[in-house]
Amino acid sequence: MRYFVHIGYNGLHYGGWQKQPGVANVQGVLEKFLSQALKTPIAINGCGRTDAHVHASQFFFHMDVEQEWDFDLMFRLNKLLPHNIAVFDIIPVEAQRHARFDAVKRSYDYFLHTYKNPFLHGLSSYYLLNDLKLDEMKRAVDLLPKYKDYRCFCTSPDKYEHTVCNVMSADLLTDQKGEKLRFQISSNRFLSKMIRIIMGQLLKVGKGQLSVDGFEHYLISRETPELITPAHPQGLYLSKVTYPYLNLPPREEFSSFLQNQSADIWIPI
Repeated sequence: MRYFVHIGYNGLHYGGWQKQPGVANVQGVLEKFLSQALKTPIAINGCGRTDAHVHASQFFFHMDVEQEWDFDLMFRLNKLLPHNIAVFDIIPVEAQRHARFDAVKRSYDYFLHTYKNPFLHGLSSYYLLNDLKLDEMKRAVDLLPKYKDYRCFCTSPDKYEHTVCNVMSADLLTDQKGEKLRFQISSNRFLSKMIRIIMGQLLKVGKGQLSVDGFEHYLISRETPELITPAHPQGLYLSKVTYPYLNLPPREEFSSFLQNQSADIWIPI
């Protein structure tokens, strides 16, 4: 029997989702405790890969189990798992459903704050910046859905068969004081470090180091910037994964301090 498992995690102390030797990773932790709870080796397949220190307020993986359990698996897992990983739902699905290949839309949020704040440490990226050109940054953000090939904003484009991404939407918001920023982007797929590279380029636009025309030039020419400076990973969240047959809202309890504040806190630029 195949199951989709809906989870969230704080990735600050992990080297990413993917299992790898010698590095703390989310996949390895989940497989360990699933195997312990079900008393049989369990392998899981995630909906994607997040980089080191990147969070997920919504993430899905699938697993195959030969025999259905007769206890509350979600309760047991949440008791076993560390505080920075939570299981929200366990959903039976048809055998051919695939957590990664069936996803049609992935949405990310990137949060940053411009003043030192101990309560945002590890949840948002800290940049000591003043007087960002927010209107210029917004103009650059609005260009993103108009282009399809994102070769220019990828650390290793040649490892992919192609670098086309269907960016469906992109937006930039700020709080009422202009001290926090929230960048949102949705696409069918993303390339290696693509969002953090875009955010790094947007910050250059905001600081006046790159014009909007210069930003668009990379998208038109597909040329990689001479100097790539990805934004810090701590502010990045995989915030929603959508399937043709499954469209669950993220759980409000996870990451609520940043992502699910009342709508009037975040103001479109």
